[in-house]
Amino acid sequence: MRNSALQERRNRQILADIVRAYIETGEPVSSRAISKGFEETLSTATIRNVMADLEDAGFLYQPHTSAGRVPTAAAYRFFAQEIASQATITTVDREWIQREMGGATSAAEITERAGHVLAEVSNGLGIIVSPPLSKTVMEHARMWLLPDGRVVVVLISPGGNTRDKILRPSRLFTQTELDATADFLNRHYSGWTLEAIRTDLLQKLATERERYEVMAQSALTLCDPAVLGDESALQVHVEGAAQIIGATEFVDQAQLRDLLAAIEEKHRLVTVLNACIETPEPVHVQIGVKEISEAGENLALISAAYSRNDLVQGSLGVLGPTRMHYERAMTAVAYVAQLFSEALSKT
Repeated sequence: MRNSALQERRNRQILADIVRAYIETGEPVSSRAISKGFEETLSTATIRNVMADLEDAGFLYQPHTSAGRVPTAAAYRFFAQEIASQATITTVDREWIQREMGGATSAAEITERAGHVLAEVSNGLGIIVSPPLSKTVMEHARMWLLPDGRVVVVLISPGGNTRDKILRPSRLFTQTELDATADFLNRHYSGWTLEAIRTDLLQKLATERERYEVMAQSALTLCDPAVLGDESALQVHVEGAAQIIGATEFVDQAQLRDLLAAIEEKHRLVTVLNACIETPEPVHVQIGVKEISEAGENLALISAAYSRNDLVQGSLGVLGPTRMHYERAMTAVAYVAQLFSEALSKT
């Protein structure tokens, strides 16, 4: 039933016009309002019939008998996938984003500016998630032995970002061994991701075990993403929480408190946002984000992966009310991801 309601081009256009009108006004949309702006000459009675079919198919609902219609999650999903995905960024937005992000010289400054832009275009949250440890590019490694046998591993990425972890390895190391292991990694694997380093070390062990066994085993022990990995260590930059608080969708204070707690925890944001890396679309749209909180059913997530030197690093995006300007938000997320990737590759 749902698919059949959208088989006719006219029905798809009417649904898109209803979504646009509701996004603009926040008020239920009447057949008269649609007929005024429709490209064909259609009577309000014909439009009412189409709206009734779309309601039966689950794309619209009527708050009360005398009111117009309001889009459902299915309508927003249709709009994002079929209409907004075809949009191109406006010249005004392109130039504004370039001005906002231009001139940033450090990864921290680039991240802050990107978060601000994303929050502005969505009237919600702008979120940038640092890469999972396995995707981290290592430029330089350093290691220190602590008196109790634990080891401090510090990984320095291009641009000067550092990730550090204190490990208790399965065997005792000397500082001399740690220095040799770090030197081995720096000479052979500078510019590689930890994931790629691990894969190469395992291959070397399989094919040239006698030559590489001691050094490769030490490097695997001390520089394995599975050992170093700690989701809580992921860095999450969030901008725009105040705008979420003011959204009309969250008049329920209990739901709002739950949502703010989820934002503060951040790890749920990481899980949902990083899922976009696994999807084939350049820009991923999720209508209803219950993984974050119960209030998430009134939210939409628009996200994209970013890269450094063509290697996928992490993800960024916007989290805002379902009643957002999808065309603007989707094109802005794609453009910010592009500029963010280019800027990171230069640091």
